[in-house]
Amino acid sequence: MDELAKFRKEKDELFSSDPDSPLTYEQKRDFAGLKYFPPNPKLRLEMALQEFPSKDPIAIQTTTGSVQHYRRFGKITVEAEGQIAELTVYKNDRSYFLPFVDSLSGKETYPAGRYLEPKAIRGGRFIVDFNYAYNPYCAYNEIWSCPITPFENHIKIPIRAGEKIFHE
Repeated sequence: MDELAKFRKEKDELFSSDPDSPLTYEQKRDFAGLKYFPPNPKLRLEMALQEFPSKDPIAIQTTTGSVQHYRRFGKITVEAEGQIAELTVYKNDRSYFLPFVDSLSGKETYPAGRYLEPKAIRGGRFIVDFNYAYNPYCAYNEIWSCPITPFENHIKIPIRAGEKIFHE
């Protein structure tokens, strides 16, 4: 089993049985697994990130009205289905964060967008693998507090990779 398939299987197991699952007890009863786009090797990118000279702080509103603090770290350029878009990568004390809303949001994917954590690798490069794009926990249950995707990361191109919209 390849790494992505293993990751998806483990996530389904966690969602169906873990006490920290975002699913309610009622949702777990009928849970048959999350829905995903087929793996798309063209959306697994190794790239340089164009760092911003000044890592300006940004307060990102959450779905429950609180605020989470990040820094605008840099931007990446993504090409999908012959179209190009730029996305801002944020950073907090622990990790890189790439929330995005694409043209599939509200149709095939969660309306408020999906998340991704780019991985820093050698030489200032990053792995940005949209096959691991996921829905925030608030997509399953409104008790969770999730950062709302900043407008600068609303793009008009489709990202046909990662997790699809959750239907109960």
